[in-house]
Amino acid sequence: MNNKKQILYVDDEQMNLMLFENMFQKNYGVTTAESGRHALELLESMDTPDVVISDMRMPGMTGLEFIKKARDRYPMIAFYILTGYEITDEIQEALNQGIIKQYFQKPFKMKEIDNVIANA
Repeated sequence: MNNKKQILYVDDEQMNLMLFENMFQKNYGVTTAESGRHALELLESMDTPDVVISDMRMPGMTGLEFIKKARDRYPMIAFYILTGYEITDEIQEALNQGIIKQYFQKPFKMKEIDNVIANA
């Protein structure tokens, strides 16, 4: 039985998906998606992950739009946003409302994310 925490990581940049997977697959089960739409499809078919980390700026659907949709169906998942930009009003509001637990700056710091996942 695999009792590793399961993470779904969403990012439209292939390089970031590979980097994240390489950094975290030793300690966690990592599934990646290249868009919010793909991530929603994966959530339908996979065992519910413990943690979802999504990039904020992606074509088609922002990370927060994806998280709001996913959170309605999967309220037990801990959701996080990753952004290469400063915190926006939209991200701050999502934090205030508890839609996301925390946000991370890109380039992501492995230790910071690892600590958060371990405690999720």
